[in-house]
Amino acid sequence: MPIRIRPTALLLSAVLTVGGLTGCSAVAELLADCEGSEGRVRELESLAILDSRPEGATSPSRYEDVEAGCWADSGDVNVYAQRTYAFPGTQAEVLRHYRTAAERDGWKASSTPVPPSAPGATKGLCFTRTEDGKTALLSVYFLSAEDFSFDDYTPGPEFASGAGYRVDITSDVPGTFTTCEDTYRVSLPRTPSEDAFRLMASDD
Repeated sequence: MPIRIRPTALLLSAVLTVGGLTGCSAVAELLADCEGSEGRVRELESLAILDSRPEGATSPSRYEDVEAGCWADSGDVNVYAQRTYAFPGTQAEVLRHYRTAAERDGWKASSTPVPPSAPGATKGLCFTRTEDGKTALLSVYFLSAEDFSFDDYTPGPEFASGAGYRVDITSDVPGTFTTCEDTYRVSLPRTPSEDAFRLMASDD
């Protein structure tokens, strides 16, 4: 499984200057951090909850498949798998679907919501699940124009309802991931640095 590197502009700038390292040596160190994570990535991308969706939800162009890989930041190594959906209905319908589907699939709901990505937006859901001694965190959150800009993507009319959302599963490589409460204790919006340095697992 080849590894494709997708740094954000913000992180790329940091890579070129951090700790006196050259850009190439910094990239090499981060690649080394993710070595051996392919099996755990496959475990996450095979989880059924990623394919569960409310009736009418679609995978728009560019987001047809599961996006999965590994990213390293400040010594922490995490693997992830996510899917993006457009939905013509309401945000409340999305939340209702995943409360039921996730709990039926063995995910434990948290009372701590996922912070909204834009002021005034609806908060998302957070769940955890431990299997074979490894814990993963499942987040469901609604997408803002800023989220799409990080992907360098202009949303089409299928996102006009405002209920476009992402289902995201994350785990650290040892499988001792933090809880929803620790992750979302401070309700801050996501920024490009949180997607810091993604080492994308791809079959191309």
